[in-house]
Amino acid sequence: MKKISLLLCVSFMIFSCKKDVKLDFEEQNIEQTANAIVEINYPKAKGTKNVAESINSTLENFIANEINMSEDVVKSVTLNEAIKGFDNEFKTFKKDFENVTQQWKASVNAEVIYESSKIICFSVNTYLDTGGAHGNSHVTFLNFDAQTGKLLKQNDLIKTPEDFKKIAEEYFLKEAEPINNGDNLEDYFFGEGFKLPENIGFNENGIILLYNVYEIASYVQGVTEFTIPYAEANPYLKIEQ
Repeated sequence: MKKISLLLCVSFMIFSCKKDVKLDFEEQNIEQTANAIVEINYPKAKGTKNVAESINSTLENFIANEINMSEDVVKSVTLNEAIKGFDNEFKTFKKDFENVTQQWKASVNAEVIYESSKIICFSVNTYLDTGGAHGNSHVTFLNFDAQTGKLLKQNDLIKTPEDFKKIAEEYFLKEAEPINNGDNLEDYFFGEGFKLPENIGFNENGIILLYNVYEIASYVQGVTEFTIPYAEANPYLKIEQ
């Protein structure tokens, strides 16, 4: 009887520890215009504490590094520290180049573009203008495990990269306009063969592949983006949707 009681107790503890993860997202807005212009908008997770804290700390650190003028990624920097650092860099720049009237600008807009019981995907759009002919912008997808709040890397998502690469190339060839206009695939990838993008995300229609400016082709080409439906992509994914 003691063994049975112990087994029942352990079983009860295991099941009682399993809780449904519940998350909501509340829009956060930060704006500064005194020296450099800084505008940051992002969703902050609320709900299941450990999951929400994991997502928030990772997302906020990523955004802070987006406006970090250092070439090195800083693991523990707050948004306020990053904004102050960007502002100080601008003030130093103004002291060195007093005749330059252009104001620096940093704009970061993040949003949840897909949410399921398995994955939460954020799109982060960053624009930086620190002088020159034009500012620079890029998009980053951040995929989180919806049950743990852990940031997922590309190898956490794709089960068979080489097989997935083949189907991705097929969709790229069908939808990339320069290829349809007769440009060479190798020219598009700077003399090399087809490569998967750094950014892979999710939406309601399928898995998104996005190449930022300069990642492939030229600046004038802009962002190249296409979607592979889940019916086609799921066999190659570790986390089916």
